[in-house]
Amino acid sequence: METKTIFGFLLFLYYGLGAYITYRFIKKIATKPLHILQLEGYDNEEYKTWLDNNPEAKFGKIKESIQEKTPLVMTPRATRLYTKYMQTNAVILVILLGLSALFYHKIIWILLFPILLYLLYRTQFLVIIVANTIALPKEKKINHGFYVQAQEKIKSYPNLQVVGITGSFGKTSTKFITNTILSEKLKVQNTPSSYNTPMGLSKVINNDLDETKEVFIAELGAKVPGEIKEVADLVQPTIGVITAIGPTHMHLFKTIENIKKTKYELIEALPETGIAIFNYDNEHVKELADKAKIHKLLYGMEDVEKLDIYADNFTIGANGSTFRLHLPGKSPVICETKLLGKHNISNLLAAASIAHVLGMEPIEIANGIRKVEPVEHRLNLIKGPTGVLVIDDAFNSNPIGARAALEVLNTFKGGKKIIITPGMVELGDIEEEENYKLGKEIAKVCDYCILVGPKRTEPIQRGLKEVGYPEQSLFIAKSLQEATEISGHLTKAGDIILIENDLPDTYNEV
Repeated sequence: METKTIFGFLLFLYYGLGAYITYRFIKKIATKPLHILQLEGYDNEEYKTWLDNNPEAKFGKIKESIQEKTPLVMTPRATRLYTKYMQTNAVILVILLGLSALFYHKIIWILLFPILLYLLYRTQFLVIIVANTIALPKEKKINHGFYVQAQEKIKSYPNLQVVGITGSFGKTSTKFITNTILSEKLKVQNTPSSYNTPMGLSKVINNDLDETKEVFIAELGAKVPGEIKEVADLVQPTIGVITAIGPTHMHLFKTIENIKKTKYELIEALPETGIAIFNYDNEHVKELADKAKIHKLLYGMEDVEKLDIYADNFTIGANGSTFRLHLPGKSPVICETKLLGKHNISNLLAAASIAHVLGMEPIEIANGIRKVEPVEHRLNLIKGPTGVLVIDDAFNSNPIGARAALEVLNTFKGGKKIIITPGMVELGDIEEEENYKLGKEIAKVCDYCILVGPKRTEPIQRGLKEVGYPEQSLFIAKSLQEATEISGHLTKAGDIILIENDLPDTYNEV
């Protein structure tokens, strides 16, 4: 065999083996970018925002292990995307091999080929964007089929009352509270967790809703204008509730006005005979309520002379609250709840308003309120085996919710008060300022502050230092696990820990 032939054979073996080894390495780490994309709802723009917050993922550092508080779930869509993603990598490798066939004998290509393979491996957090873009038309077609099927099913139940609940925050808690209260008298179909997208709701409607149900409770979520309309057109609500409006997803909405306009899409989707329910204590919701022409009910705890449904004589403590509930044309009733914080009374009032519209009596509503359990990761109290109390408020935080959580923490007496937090995210241009303010608020309440993520929490650190918070009381951790270990050395029976927001470690570190 001629030397040239042997040399050519070895080169092609070199190229082929390099491509194969690269593909195998990519397959080993492929679930990491897929996991992040799933956490971001398969939304390329949301995913790109994550990349902006984690620039090392674009062209370099990929850890072999990432703590996963929300594990990757290989749903049918995730499986399809994984296949498309690996196919995309295979196509890129085939192109590189094709170029190798043309330039196999060139010294520059022999040297460049392994560099290109290495770059392909290191840019997998970018390659998946290409795969997701390619897969999107098919996914839209699949989703549209489920959407139309669910829409037609709702239409086939003319006597079904559909309650649509939206807001910047409070909507998931209000949904679960409403389910508990309405179940005192009615047959209710609720949705799990934070199911608030067209596909999440379509799945529940298609798989679980049946003709025996009298009420369907639909939480409506949105990250951009137009999405509430899309979900409302799906579920066709007869009752619409706006719980609160504030600066959430500001990196996408940009302005509060855009948020208000988007949430109002629910009210615009109601039929002429529909009923709109507004939290009149929230200044932004109040503006929407004032312009609404449809039949409406206003609830709250302030300016009671303007309200249809309100609470007064409330007592808020470390073990829950009591208040007097006023409903139109009914005698007031005393209510007791295990839920913590004044803002949870607001959520209870939203649910009571829905129950009133659906014909429930005050005593039935009060009985339902007594049975309401705290929603997971939303200010629920956990008693640890060592006697330390944990207030779990780990769901995504916002400025109003964070202040409310600190107010709850401040109601506890006796023990040391400790906060564990990575701060707030998805606040756009106001994120740094709001986290800086959060630092100042923490200083007023907490004996110890444990921040998760050295870089991310810099604004909180500045706020703490500006008001003279003791350095020895401030700890910086790289993960929730490390923060928990630190708190273990600081606490004893009777102390209280507030876990305020709990970002996946994938958000702070790649």
